[in-house]
Amino acid sequence: MGRTPLLWATHNGHEGVVKTLLGRKEVNPDNNGRTPLSFAAEYGHAGVVEILLGRVEVNPDKLDDDGRTPLPFAAREGHEGVVEILLEREGVNPDKPDNHGQTPLSIATKLGHQKVVSLLQSRKVGTPPPYGLRLRRHRLVET
Repeated sequence: MGRTPLLWATHNGHEGVVKTLLGRKEVNPDNNGRTPLSFAAEYGHAGVVEILLGRVEVNPDKLDDDGRTPLPFAAREGHEGVVEILLEREGVNPDKPDNHGQTPLSIATKLGHQKVVSLLQSRKVGTPPPYGLRLRRHRLVET
C-alpha cells in the first residue's frame, strides 16, 4: 500500500495540511502498519505529534508490523521533545520491546542520545532484569 496524503503530511511536518486532512471524515489518523504518529515522531515534528494526540482515535502506543510504537522512532533519532510528549501520555509503555527485542531505551543508549536515555529512565515502568540475566545486544540472556 502506498502512503496516504496524511502520511506524507506527517512525514514532512506540515501542520496546516495535517489539520485540514483530519477535518475530512474519510481520513483515518490511526491506520494499520506505520501510523501517521510514528512518522511525525520519527522526524521530530512535535507540533504534528500534538495535533494527532489530540484525536481520541489515535493510539499513542500502537504497534506497527515490526512491533514498534511511535516512541522508539523518536528515541532512535534523539527527538527529546517528542519523547517527552509521548511519555506524558498514559498508556505509553517505554519498556515495550519490538520484534527484535529492542526497547526505546536500548535504542537511545546504543545511539548515544543521553537526554533521551535520561527521559526514558525517569519514566520506566518495568523492573531491572532478574539476577543472573543481563542485556546483550538488546536482549536478555542468561549469564
